[in-house]
Amino acid sequence: MHAGVVSSSELGRVVRRWRERVAPGTVGLPVGRRRRAPGLRREELAGLAAISADYLTRLEQGRATSPSVQVVESLSRALRLDDAERDVLFRLAGHVAPGPGVVCSRVTPSVQRLLDRLADTPVVVYDATWTLVEANAPYDALMGDTSGWQGLERNALWRHLVGPGSRAVATPEEHAELKAGLVADLRGTATRYPGDPAVGRLVAELARLSPEFTELWDSADPVVRRDGTRRKTVAHPTVGPIALDCDTLVVTADDLRLMVYTAEPGTEDAERLALAVVLGTQAFVG
Repeated sequence: MHAGVVSSSELGRVVRRWRERVAPGTVGLPVGRRRRAPGLRREELAGLAAISADYLTRLEQGRATSPSVQVVESLSRALRLDDAERDVLFRLAGHVAPGPGVVCSRVTPSVQRLLDRLADTPVVVYDATWTLVEANAPYDALMGDTSGWQGLERNALWRHLVGPGSRAVATPEEHAELKAGLVADLRGTATRYPGDPAVGRLVAELARLSPEFTELWDSADPVVRRDGTRRKTVAHPTVGPIALDCDTLVVTADDLRLMVYTAEPGTEDAERLALAVVLGTQAFVG
């Protein structure tokens, strides 16, 4: 028990130290003049990691033990840790960092730099199971706030086969094509990661919840055809319909999918997109 207390205390100390070294500007937060310290506030890190500020406080004070793998991964991403630091964080939390045979669910430093350069563009990152890893503020402003999504809510297959879908408008034929493509891609993922138990659990849960998933899974095309660019119309509740190009970029080394939404400059759609981002960002800050 004593070793566990020491580990929890050390984990909290390390998280606090790394939080205090992260400059707000590097994670897209305003610097402001009222800051008494150069690093992130607890509530800021909690928001970036999608955990409660109360839980982060208990974690830093050594009163919260055994954080889940998902929490550790989220903290690692929010703190912008490199690979060696991430391994340390996992070890202090009592876990082994996921290895090469497991679906990558982290935004690597190089991908994060890419996201930083697209800070004004709606971007969402999915892992190889189409589970949301990170969405930036413009994406949430365009498509709806994702910060509160938990568990299966974060999975695109669940959202389209069982859940509420998205703000993107689609004909029945387009929606059917989207679902078939997602299931085929997940089938490919299961083939590439046969030893990852999380993939098997996701497939089993989707099969339990959706007969349509089972039908698509059994008939999935073994060759996944990726359409890198799609034209989508987003039904925004405030500014109205916005016609956008949605480019899906695959980061091969990390098996991540980046979906980037843009509008042709000088068009009414570009103006609506800019307005949606401004209004959404102001609402989140408020």
